Amino acid sequence: MIKLCGGVIMKAVICDGFGGVDVLKIIDTDIPKPKENQVLIKVAATSINRPDLVQREGKYPPPPGESEILGLEVAGIIEEVGSNVKGWKKGDRVAALVGGGGYAEYAVAYADHLIPIPDSMTFEEAACICESYITAFLNVILLGELKDNNYAIFHGGGGGVNTAAIQITRAIRNDVKIIVTVSPEKMEKVKELGVDLLINYKEHPDFSQIIREFTNKRGVDVILDHIGAAYLEPNIKSLAYGGRLVIIGVTSGIKAEINLGLVMVKRHKIIGSVLRSRPVEEKAEIIKAFNEQVMPKFADRTIVPIIYKVFPLEEVKLAHQTMEEDKHFGKIVLKIADL
Repeated sequence: MIKLCGGVIMKAVICDGFGGVDVLKIIDTDIPKPKENQVLIKVAATSINRPDLVQREGKYPPPPGESEILGLEVAGIIEEVGSNVKGWKKGDRVAALVGGGGYAEYAVAYADHLIPIPDSMTFEEAACICESYITAFLNVILLGELKDNNYAIFHGGGGGVNTAAIQITRAIRNDVKIIVTVSPEKMEKVKELGVDLLINYKEHPDFSQIIREFTNKRGVDVILDHIGAAYLEPNIKSLAYGGRLVIIGVTSGIKAEINLGLVMVKRHKIIGSVLRSRPVEEKAEIIKAFNEQVMPKFADRTIVPIIYKVFPLEEVKLAHQTMEEDKHFGKIVLKIADL
């Protein structure tokens, strides 16, 4: 934070146009003011998420009223509380889900979207929680209704959401058989998280027969998918009776044919899900459940965020390039300040 012309401003990252990493600019801008139901957070760290890259390319604008500054989660210390905020005070260590504004020295967040950082966690670890782990919890546990002794498929095992899904499942569900589609380069690291079956998606783009054999023709109860069109048919063929397919991304496209008869007979549920655009009240309910069910597992280190690398704010372009190369395993963190 610096002072300019008598006012107080901060450093932040914006997109100067849309395109590659060269549009990322670090600018001086005004510190945001919290509304009556918000807090101002002095940011220690944030993280890079795939939607940040999509927003940078001009394909994922922030919801109305949210900051144009990049970044969907922060970890830091409360600097100021709004007039209607209860239960939080200046100096509290918090992580927060934000609709935008994370790549900055200060960010505002709704008080109901805050997560208390356990003493056992660093700010860099806490910066990994909100987007990936809450997304995984929402879509696997709340929407996917994953139960003990179920079968589950998580597609793309090396990414932040999928590694989070594996960790959460192992921490709060018993004897779930976890199947992960993954690139050969990341198989060993994914296996270390406690996966029951690894499928090389480059060798087996149609994995349904492998699933059929592994589950003794039963099929799986929950599929977490960010691939979209290319996986729709094998996903449907892999679901058990009453199985749930939760689609959180469409990297392979948005259009595909589906056998509606099979969906009807096997009572499948196909659920589309996005976290960022949900109403404030809905996010608050999701975060409340997350705080109750999952955060104790972070506090006792049952779940430890997987950090691939920490970049300083000045290297934001390199951080984005690292995610684009898709060679990372776990989260890419952007360090804003030492707090």
